[in-house]
Amino acid sequence: MSSVHAFRPFRRLGGALASSLLVSVMPAVILAQQPAAPVSFDSLRLGALQHAAVQADPRQRSLELQAVQTELRLHNLRTERLPSFAVEGLAQYQSDVVRVPLQLPGGLRVPSPEHETYDARLSVQQPILDPTLGPRRDVERAQLAEGQARVRTSLFALRQEVNDAFFAAALLQERAGAITLVISDLERRLGEAAARVREGAALPSDTAAIRAALLQRRQDELELHANRTAALARLGALRGQPVEPSDVLALPELGAAVADARTKLTALHARPEYEQFARSRDRLQQQESIVTAATRPKLSAFGRAGYGRPGLNLLSDEFDTYWLAGLQVQWAPWTWGRTRREREVLAVQRDIIAADEVAFTDAIGRAIQNDLATVDRLDSTLALDQEIVTLRERIERETRLRFGEGVVTAAEYVDRSTDVLEARLAEAAHRVELAQARARLLTTLGLEIP
Repeated sequence: MSSVHAFRPFRRLGGALASSLLVSVMPAVILAQQPAAPVSFDSLRLGALQHAAVQADPRQRSLELQAVQTELRLHNLRTERLPSFAVEGLAQYQSDVVRVPLQLPGGLRVPSPEHETYDARLSVQQPILDPTLGPRRDVERAQLAEGQARVRTSLFALRQEVNDAFFAAALLQERAGAITLVISDLERRLGEAAARVREGAALPSDTAAIRAALLQRRQDELELHANRTAALARLGALRGQPVEPSDVLALPELGAAVADARTKLTALHARPEYEQFARSRDRLQQQESIVTAATRPKLSAFGRAGYGRPGLNLLSDEFDTYWLAGLQVQWAPWTWGRTRREREVLAVQRDIIAADEVAFTDAIGRAIQNDLATVDRLDSTLALDQEIVTLRERIERETRLRFGEGVVTAAEYVDRSTDVLEARLAEAAHRVELAQARARLLTTLGLEIP
């Protein structure tokens, strides 16, 4: 957010608003000079808005879709325990057949098979032992957890978007309150000056100076209203429900939460990215289990029943039925180092995840340093702001009395009124900046905001 000095002079409010729209948007209900007033029951709170934005995002649906996808894959894996059936048919002609060059007593010869053969059969395969089945189910579940953690990580970015929109609206809300107060005061002064002109105790230029200042503040009010409307629309789009002009944005009180977080910065791992790193490690562990299980024997039963010519008697030239059944063992103990290399690949992937996690932790540490410094600075600045506002208000009251006595001009009084307005705006801006820095710090650390 831009410095408070960007608001000065307030006559250039348009430029100041543009430079500080980074900070916010809010209704003109809470006056800038009133610190942390109690909020009404219909106030919009930052934590609730963040939650609503996350729930309204279309990516929430992908969490359910991923679960459905995984359940379908698990169902397919469960069917691998069931017997599989296959129907096959074969008709062929072969150019040569087995011949036995022997002649039996009586001139008989050993018959030879026919050149044409026919076979129709039903085959059944029943898995008995498959060591990879359990690990493959575990991998599917681990991939689901990793995918959902990835979605939650992408959704987390919405929290910072809500923060930016919320505090942009909040700053405009605070400014609107200060402008409303000044307009009311100028309207009273204008009435007093007009009465004095009618009585011949003041010059018409006095009312002109006050009227010009009043019109200027009304221009500022119109610009605030337009910017506030745009900011509220952005906030409403994020939460999936319009924000009404009458809604009040309540600045969160986060001092205690920030103080608690500062005592355990190095131990905080609340960001969803850490959950994603953990789920990725789980998935790699389950994949390693598959690699190990693939080296173990598989056992299955099989059976086949058919009808053809010949049947199982190869020397017969008649159509016949037949059947057979048995057990089958599959084992590949020698893989030419493939299993070892697959384990090495998984180990490298684990190292990559560990490196990414360390880099992410370092990035978080760097990101919060500026917010910590901002919080410390604004804690001290706000105390000075309150003293400045008090002094400016005292000067403005004295000038107002002297203006009523005709000792000072209306222009001088307007200047002192502008000084008060700028002091109030600076104090309001610093109050919003402090709340924003605290919220940004907690959001960066992954902590919930009430």
